[in-house]
Amino acid sequence: MLRRRHFGLLAAGGLLLALLAPPRATGQNAVSDWVWALPKGFPTPNVPADNPMSASKVELGRHLFYDTRLSGNGTFSCASCHAQRLAFTDGRARAIGATGEMHPRGSMGLANVAYSPVLTWANPGMRSLEQQAIVPMFGDDPVELGLQGQERALLQRVGTDPRYQKLFAAAFPGGQELVTLDRIVKAIGAFERTLISGRSPYDAYKGGALRAISAAARRGEELFFSEKTECFHCHGGFNFTGTSDFVGKGFAEIEFHNTGLYNIDGKGAYPAPNTGVHAVTDNPDDMGRFKAPSLRNIAVTAPYMHDGSIATLEAVLAHYDVGGRTVRRGPHAGVGSTNPYRAEFMKRIGFTPREKLDMLAFLRALTDSTFLTDPRFSNPWSIR
Repeated sequence: MLRRRHFGLLAAGGLLLALLAPPRATGQNAVSDWVWALPKGFPTPNVPADNPMSASKVELGRHLFYDTRLSGNGTFSCASCHAQRLAFTDGRARAIGATGEMHPRGSMGLANVAYSPVLTWANPGMRSLEQQAIVPMFGDDPVELGLQGQERALLQRVGTDPRYQKLFAAAFPGGQELVTLDRIVKAIGAFERTLISGRSPYDAYKGGALRAISAAARRGEELFFSEKTECFHCHGGFNFTGTSDFVGKGFAEIEFHNTGLYNIDGKGAYPAPNTGVHAVTDNPDDMGRFKAPSLRNIAVTAPYMHDGSIATLEAVLAHYDVGGRTVRRGPHAGVGSTNPYRAEFMKRIGFTPREKLDMLAFLRALTDSTFLTDPRFSNPWSIR
């Protein structure tokens, strides 16, 4: 079954790696020279106790994130599926790996991933960025970076580069081995935690710049947080998602929802292998349950839903307007609004034409254009 093996042990290039959720961090855990430059109102992200932040580690992680040598055939990097200009998505309905194999789901955005206590669309056991990084590197279902069986070759490619020798030594002083797989995934995780987005026109508006967004966007905000739409139940908080964690939070919130996107047998089924949390647990009640992603930068992350099956924001609103999508023909035909596993907040909304425009204006006001071009997150290999 797709991804189920990621709950336990994964064979990676001849090395057996335990993929167990780390203890939940409760603070910054011996951060050395790192200072969070957080947007107003943003809490401090949790950091794993065994991977404290440092400027040198983040810089190493940025190099690794953009390096195509981290793929089996030297053609793909992490950034191939997570492009900065698209808020670290790839613009595809379904991701494509280094060998051309198509992923069953779309690439999730990495904006504010530091605040997510669970990774991927629908795996409750994927609990840390370091743990998750192993999957695209060495997984074969599907092949993404295609490194299975090439761990030693990877370490040699990276370890013989003079630039990396300096970067690893600065990021991980001491130890017998300079370049290890553990250090690679820790550096990538550290870099990904810095991808924080919170400087959109809407944030400026909430900070007191009342003219930062249009009157239509202000009406859309009111509608978004109303009981008429119920949007805020699944996309609430500073990061516009119900799944979040940070320093000082009493407990990590983890939510998965069925939004009535499919109902292919009239009994609630989603098309395999994309059956949501159900694909991991085999629990019928988990059918079609996926994580609600953050809505920040949503205007630049089309197409939408876990499988990219909705092309535009207008079509997304149409889906929620009727409380679930109707697929009229083909193998996925069915009436999503009658899906028995549909989340309790999914209901017919009944937008007026102006309300649709207002909602679109609000959602577009969540685009943080500085994040999409911030040089701190850009490709360092293009700078010589």
